[in-house]
This record gives sequence, C-alpha cells and structure tokens, in this order.
Amino acid sequence: MAAYVVEELQDVTLDIAGPEGRLAHYDLMSPFVWQEGDLYRLLVRVLPRPLGPQDPTGVIWSGSSQDGLCFQMAQTPTLSPGSMEDDAGGCEDPTLVQADSNYLIYYTGVDASRSQGALLLAKGKDLIDLTWQRVMLKAPPGEGNIKEATLAQGSDGQFRLFYEYAKDNASRIGMAVGPGTEGPWSVVDDPFSIRDSAWDNWHLSTGPIVEMPGCDPVMFYNGATMDARWRIGWINFAPDFSRVTARGMEPLLVPPPARDRADTDIAFAASCVVSGEDIWLYYSLEDRILRRARIRRYTR
Repeated sequence: MAAYVVEELQDVTLDIAGPEGRLAHYDLMSPFVWQEGDLYRLLVRVLPRPLGPQDPTGVIWSGSSQDGLCFQMAQTPTLSPGSMEDDAGGCEDPTLVQADSNYLIYYTGVDASRSQGALLLAKGKDLIDLTWQRVMLKAPPGEGNIKEATLAQGSDGQFRLFYEYAKDNASRIGMAVGPGTEGPWSVVDDPFSIRDSAWDNWHLSTGPIVEMPGCDPVMFYNGATMDARWRIGWINFAPDFSRVTARGMEPLLVPPPARDRADTDIAFAASCVVSGEDIWLYYSLEDRILRRARIRRYTR
C-alpha cells in the first residue's frame, strides 16, 4: 500500500508582495506552479485585504523563479475581470496546460453579482497576451460555482476534467470526460465523495494530480468539516480513473495554529512539480499565504 509523507515545508514569496511592493497587503491564493526549461513559472490569484464591496474577487498574476521559492512577478496581470461577462466579478483559481505551443489557462470566472462561478478557458502563446476565451462548464439548475479545475489524461487516452461544484450547501468534486485538453466535456458521476466520520465529512475540492511511472495517479485534494476547516489529503485512482484504489485516512497537511483566532483555518492544495522522487506541493494557508511541501511516496 502507498503512503505519502511530508518531508519538508518552505515559504514561497513574491518580489512585489513585500511591505513596500505593489501587492503589499494583498491576499495570495491558488499558486499554480510548473517548470519550463530552467525556470519555475507561477500563476497566482491576488485580491485586496480586506475585500471591499466593489473589489474583484481575484486578479491572476504571473511570475518566474530560479528556485521555485522566490518569484519575480510580471509588471501587469495575466487575467483581469471584465474580459467577458462571465468574469466581470473576478478571475480565480488558475490551472495551466501547455498544448500545441499555446498556454491554456482554466480559471474560475465570477459574474458581476458574485452569485455564480463558471469554468472558463483562456488561450494564447504568451501569458500577457491571451487572445481567446470561452466558457467551458456552467452549473446546471440546483448547483453552482463550478471552479478549481484539474486536468489529467487517463490510460485510455481520454482526458478528465475535475472541478469543484456547490450542492446542498456543500462543496463536492465533479468530473467530466473529453477527447482533448479543450474538451468538449461530458459530465459523468462524481469520482468520490465525503466520509461521514472523517476530517472530510462535509466539503470536498479538487487538488493537483500527479502521475508517476508505475504508480496509480494521486490527487492531493482538499476536504473540510461543516465549519470549513480545510485540510489536504490524498487519494489514488486506477490509471484510467475508473475507480479509487486507495485513500489516506488522515490529512496530509494541517495548517499551523493561526496567529489570530479570527483568521481562516485552511490549508488548500493548488499544484505540484515533480523532481526525481520528490513531489513539491504548492498550497496556500489562511487564504493569504503561499507555501510548498516536499512529499515522498513510500510503499509497504
């Protein structure tokens, strides 16, 4: 049986998020990190603290780093609200896929009333010049706030689009199947659900998927109780994503005690970079601080 163990924790910083920087006093969430040549690249959701009634719920910035820890940010955002009606209220939760010399960025678009989130796709050859956007998934009646995309290709050649959706005052993980990274997507049964007597007994949200040679794919997913105390766990799938093959009993990552009791009690996984046997998991704490964890897979 597989086990995933946190071996090391590290801070992640942005050069313009210090006390004198352009993003000082802003919250930082959803760090999507990938490697491109010798560089680490980053997309991150940024929003003011405190969030005002007219402020966007997110703007997506990009940056790069030599070491994956200290990022130099671009001069202008990559995605800002208002490029289309469905993201007039905010741009959140970026996930990037590279295909045919293009960047494909799945992100959550929040409408102007902040009442609905949909899964949108932006496309372009440069992160600062995304020239093509459209809606990929919108919630059906009775559900809402489709967000937090994760993409993976199964052993059957089909792509899976995992996403968070809202139903019955809770978050759940949904899944859609398509022939390529741009769909078209057909929604299928949820890949897994809550566990009544566990730390993930009320809310679920998608996290990054890692596919290593000879191993079942693993998702580092997010789960919470009714009072939204979010932790990070893991779950294995069969190579074709047809079933769950293993699931951790306890959280993999738990946030440290908050400095202020009013702070959000949350650790939330966003992306992974694999380096040899190490899995570097990028996540946020308290919806405002960026971290990464070095994880090793062990078998017994």
